[in-house]
Amino acid sequence: MTVNFGFVLCSAMMSATSISANTNNIPMLNGLNFKNWKENILIILGCMDLYYALRVEQSPSLTDASSAEEKRNFEKWEGSNCVSLMIIKRGIPEAYRGTDFEEVTTASEYLVEIEMCFVKNDKVETSTLLANLISLKYKGNGNIREYNMEMSHLASKLRALKLEVSEDLLVHLVLISLPAQFYQFKVSYNCQREKWTVNELISYCVQEEGRLKLERTEVAQLANTSKDKGKRKNDVEKAANDKGPAQKKQKSETKDGCYFCSKPRHKKKDCTKYRAWCFNAGLPKLPKAN
Repeated sequence: MTVNFGFVLCSAMMSATSISANTNNIPMLNGLNFKNWKENILIILGCMDLYYALRVEQSPSLTDASSAEEKRNFEKWEGSNCVSLMIIKRGIPEAYRGTDFEEVTTASEYLVEIEMCFVKNDKVETSTLLANLISLKYKGNGNIREYNMEMSHLASKLRALKLEVSEDLLVHLVLISLPAQFYQFKVSYNCQREKWTVNELISYCVQEEGRLKLERTEVAQLANTSKDKGKRKNDVEKAANDKGPAQKKQKSETKDGCYFCSKPRHKKKDCTKYRAWCFNAGLPKLPKAN
């Protein structure tokens, strides 16, 4: 049988590259991120087909009477366990590896020992999550769908810690946490006989938020329209009462001009028309104009 050494070498290089890329995605355990660290470890081992040693118990030692299938299973388990241990230890700082871990030879037991050292107290975590769920309030300026999903996520975390949060209770907690502008929406729910599921609540909340936004937009437009009308009315009244520069100039010229012919640039005594009128009327002769 002919062996393609080029193909074998290429496959080995690709496998090494894949292992390196996957292990680089594992965060370093720091004592505060155990759950995230363990989740990443299990995902990486599953994607690399190394989850066998964690899922199956350790194979019994081989004997002369072991069958070919038992030998294959033993080799598969040993290989999976060995690589899994190396990947797990790579994500743990050397300072965290005490002497107690040196005697642990299986990946599953190693994870259990690590969990006993770094897992949080369930009571403390339950109290924190419950406090967050109760104190969470919607401010009315975000995405109400994301807000509902966040509440549901907190409730699911509490269920994982053996604290049951019913769907009906979660619906009431969400409604209580909504701001005052959702008052009619909450009254509408309380007047109904039917109970909503969480998914129905999310859908109705999104619709109500859209309605409130549209209502606020219409009110703002109405206020701006009324304001513009009032401004235009004030401008008209001001223009009617205010005398422009031309009117002021005409008045000034009339005041400084002739009162007889209403023409500017001369006085009444110098007006030729006024002098002619005085002559015809037999009035005394006026002094000669300058």
